[in-house]
Amino acid sequence: MASSSSLQSSPLLPRLFTTLSSILGRVRTKTVKRSSRTLIERFYPRLTLDFHTNKRILDEVATVPSKRLRNKIAGFTTHLMKRIQKGPVRGISFKLQEEERERKDQYVPEVSALATSDESPLEVDTETKDLLKSLGFDDLNVNVNAVSANAPRERKTRFVPGAGRA
Repeated sequence: MASSSSLQSSPLLPRLFTTLSSILGRVRTKTVKRSSRTLIERFYPRLTLDFHTNKRILDEVATVPSKRLRNKIAGFTTHLMKRIQKGPVRGISFKLQEEERERKDQYVPEVSALATSDESPLEVDTETKDLLKSLGFDDLNVNVNAVSANAPRERKTRFVPGAGRA
């Protein structure tokens, strides 16, 4: 299944669980969250979005004193892995997340939002035109549109099945 080198336990994870033997029958939220974050930082490439897979990986890489604690850690790890897919998560720093942040910071769009041509100028209001002028972008080709402050907003109505419409 896996090589013996990948089955070596992390020296930090067992230390997290040694304090639990004195607290019988009680699983602290802090312990679950801290150990889950440590697990993700150390073994991120092996973890998945599946609880049962993460549970088996946790069995391989750490010594957890009880099945209940193992399941809680695996469940919270799965929850964090799903959150990581959407974006960076506070308290977790691993190489892939840092590389992704660097890539986003260095991103330069191929076509600027301010790139205009004679046939398609930017549509702005008077305040934006004044702002561009104060920033030194007088030479931009823009059309000024009048914006009415008292214009009624268009309301979107929801369709609720079973609700009567008069």
